Amino acid sequence: MGHSHDGHGHDHTHGANKKTLLIAFIIITAYMFVEVVGGFITNSLALLSDAGHMLSDAISLGIGVLAFSISERVANYQNTYGYKRFEILAAVFNGVTLILIAIFIFVEAIQRFVNPPEVASNGMLIIAIIGLLVNILVAWILMRGGDTHDNLNMRAAFLHVISDMLGSVGAIIAALFIMFFGWEWADPLASIIVAVLVLLSGWRVTKDSVHVLMEGTPSNVEIDNIIRTFRETEGVIDLHDLHIWTITSGQNALSCHIVVDGSLTIKESQDILQSLEHKLHHLGIGHMTVQLEMDSHKHENTILCNLDSKHEHTHDHEH
Repeated sequence: MGHSHDGHGHDHTHGANKKTLLIAFIIITAYMFVEVVGGFITNSLALLSDAGHMLSDAISLGIGVLAFSISERVANYQNTYGYKRFEILAAVFNGVTLILIAIFIFVEAIQRFVNPPEVASNGMLIIAIIGLLVNILVAWILMRGGDTHDNLNMRAAFLHVISDMLGSVGAIIAALFIMFFGWEWADPLASIIVAVLVLLSGWRVTKDSVHVLMEGTPSNVEIDNIIRTFRETEGVIDLHDLHIWTITSGQNALSCHIVVDGSLTIKESQDILQSLEHKLHHLGIGHMTVQLEMDSHKHENTILCNLDSKHEHTHDHEH
C-alpha cells in the first residue's frame, strides 16, 4: 500500500527554482563574454580562469534549467518515477565540471609561475570588480528565489557561482598586489587559491549526487528514528526489508514489510498505515510503500536484517 505527500509544494518550489536559474543563466552568460575579452586584453590568468569558471557557470545553470524542464515530464510506463532523477544527473555533471576546471587552473598557474607574463593590472582590476558585483547579484538571486539548501541541482549551480565570486575576489587582490608591489606571481597564486576552493565544492556536490544515484539513505533522514517510529506504533510487531532512498532532491521514499497482529481487521490495518504515513512525513519521508504481513507468516531470519546492530550478521537458512 503506497502513500505519498509529494505534490503541490514540490511543484511550486520546482517552478521557482527553474525561473531563478534561468535569470541567473542570462546574467552570467552575458558577463562571461566581457571577462573572456578582458582576460585576453589584460593577459591575466586570474581573469581568464575566472572567465573559464563563468563559462562553466553558464553551462551548469543552462543544464540546471534543462534538468528542471526534463524532470517536469510526466511519469510513463518506461519511467514510472518520471524524469526527476535528471536533476541529480545534472548535479553530477556540474560537480565533475568544477573538478576539471580546478585541475586546468592548477596546470595553467604552475606554468605562469615558471614564466610570469606581463599583466595589465588596471584593466584586470576593473573587470574583476564588475565580475564580483555580477556574481554577488546572481548569488543573491539564487538564494532568494531558489532552494539552494535541499535541492542538489540548485546547490551545484549556487556553488559554481560562489566559487566564481571567490575567483573575482582573488583577481581583485592579485591586481592590487601587481599595481602596488609589482608582484606578478600574485596572479597565478590567486588562481591556485581559487582552484582549491573550486575543487572542494566540486568534490562535495559530486559525492552527494553519487550518493543519491547509489540509492543511499538520505542525509536528512535518521534511520534509527524511522525504525523506532515503526516499532512504537500500536499494532506493529516488527519490520523487515526496510529501504529508504531519494528519488530527487526533496523527495524521499521508503519501502518495507511490517509484521502485524494476525487478528487485526482491515480497518485497523488501514488505521496503522495512516498513522505511519503521518509520522513518517514529519521525519522527511514523502512517499511510503508498506507491505503488511500477519505474525503467523513472519520469517525468523529476515526481521530487519542487521539494522539493529552493525556488528551482527543474520544466519543463513542452512542452519
